[in-house]
Amino acid sequence: MIVVIIASFMAYLLSTVTSPKIVYIPQGSVFKSIAHLQEEGVNLYKIDAFILRLLGQPQQGWIDLQSEKMSRIEYLYKLTTAKAATRQITLIPGETTVIFLRQLSEEHSLDLKRLEQAYEKNAPFKEGNLIPDTYSIPHEISEEELIIYLLNESEKKMKQWADEYKQPFSKEKWLQIVTKASVIQKEAASVEDMPYVSSVIDNRNKKGMRLQMDGTLNYGEYSHQKVTARRIRTDKTPYNTYKNKGLPLYPVCNVSKDAIRAALYPKQTDYLYFVRGKNGEHIYSSYFSTHRKNIANATK
Repeated sequence: MIVVIIASFMAYLLSTVTSPKIVYIPQGSVFKSIAHLQEEGVNLYKIDAFILRLLGQPQQGWIDLQSEKMSRIEYLYKLTTAKAATRQITLIPGETTVIFLRQLSEEHSLDLKRLEQAYEKNAPFKEGNLIPDTYSIPHEISEEELIIYLLNESEKKMKQWADEYKQPFSKEKWLQIVTKASVIQKEAASVEDMPYVSSVIDNRNKKGMRLQMDGTLNYGEYSHQKVTARRIRTDKTPYNTYKNKGLPLYPVCNVSKDAIRAALYPKQTDYLYFVRGKNGEHIYSSYFSTHRKNIANATK
């Protein structure tokens, strides 16, 4: 009987495991690692978690198994020893996804059209789905796999922020928060400035005033372009807050945690206007007459 059990166990260890060569192992316990791989379609079972614990601790992050098929014992051993050569990609706060995808394509030899198609297919909204951060990714990763990874990691982080700020994470509600945060991100001169910009947005909305903020026209491919009087006159999109009341329908960029915090917790002011002063910081005012004087002083 014992011989039969041992023979069966050896046969199990030598059975074939089929898996992508490049796999992602999240932080956490051995059981979490196995569960994640199961979700990715790898033919693993609960007993493999116990075997893996005997072999060691699985690596974290992207690892290169170098083969798509191998024996179970070899697969589990490689989970503890193999590592993928990774590269870093960085998304800065306030950048638009259009520009970010172009940078990914140019800097990492990825196909731009496939990146755009994967984003359009998998992203819930046009903009604001990604968290600005530095990500480590393997060299061998497809455009769609990369987009799905970035979207999943960003959603996890957003859920953490929502929990931290005691906000329900319904996508529609969170979209409104990110949309306001994106305007703050584009307009604020500094992190300290963000709650004041947030208060101006709220105050103008409460009075039924148009926001009239240049940053809302720095969407998409216009991310770094100076907003001219001609752009203001000719742009007929919902992003143009000189023509449309309220916030844009969608975020204008990807936002930082600081911008999210400012959107949720604005300064309590009666400010309705601001202009960038000579030192780069904004000068705020509650009356248009004062605002005109501030503009004149800033341009002297």
